Amino acid sequence: MSDVVTGDAVVLGLQPARLPSRALAVLIDLVVVWAAYLLVTLGLAVATASLDEAAVTAVSIASFLLILVGAPIAVETLSHGRSLGKLACGLRVVRDDGGPIRFRHALVRGAMGVVEILMTFGVVACVASLVSERGRRLGDVFAGTLVVRERIPAARVLPLPPPPPWLAGRFAGLDLSAVPESLWLEIRQYLTRARELDPVVGRQLAERLADELVARTGTPPPPGVPADAYLAGVVAERQAREARRAFGSAGATGMPGVAGVAGMPRAGGVVGVSGAVGVSAPGVVPPVAPSPVAPAAVAPGGVSPVSDGREAAAPATGFAPPA
Repeated sequence: MSDVVTGDAVVLGLQPARLPSRALAVLIDLVVVWAAYLLVTLGLAVATASLDEAAVTAVSIASFLLILVGAPIAVETLSHGRSLGKLACGLRVVRDDGGPIRFRHALVRGAMGVVEILMTFGVVACVASLVSERGRRLGDVFAGTLVVRERIPAARVLPLPPPPPWLAGRFAGLDLSAVPESLWLEIRQYLTRARELDPVVGRQLAERLADELVARTGTPPPPGVPADAYLAGVVAERQAREARRAFGSAGATGMPGVAGVAGMPRAGGVVGVSGAVGVSAPGVVPPVAPSPVAPAAVAPGGVSPVSDGREAAAPATGFAPPA
């Protein structure tokens, strides 16, 4: 999919329409407009039979402009870029930034369409669409618009294969912040199409992607793990992190700076047992007030876990005995 990038470097998930679909939409629009124009012309010919030649010519020109030029402009303005042909083909006219078009955009497109489509039988529009990277004709260039696809077949969105069960949790500590989205997209495309590839070609592609992923993360895969399984495991770990971030499980995962988690770092101090926060200036050890210590908290040999004026380390289970 060719993403649309705005002037502010914002990537929009829009797929520009190409010449075949646009040509079919224009053909449907022309059939409807010309049919309406012929019906109106026949009606006007009967109604203006008693008028002189100049009046008939003026009425003919007015009907031509209103039906063949004004009607498409009005339809695109009122429907926000969806004419009958574009509606049938699943297309829409939008601005360059992805927003809906207005009357001025439809007016420029319609005025240029008279030259591009009606007067030259669509030759200029076809050539301009073929030359343009995003399939735009001259009317789109001058109006600052773009024709995009609204309906994308759902069959293209293929599920990712799950990683092997023995790789569960093996990549929990992997740093994925330096991996670009383009590499993630390549890995996802490979994993969804791996069964359709030749085994030799698929193995070479998996090894190349795995090498790029290792170069970005700085951590080699575990020994004996195939490249395709390594890619599937890392992608599954990324999806799990995104799910935790989206649905909020900070208290259960022990994120830094959350009270109630013993021994975790926090800005300005250290979270101690039972969520107590010890705030201190750099290089200064705060005094610890004497407090009774339960017998269960005394280490063997009578040595207290609190010594040298420092806080006690959190138990391995995260449970703090009552004071």
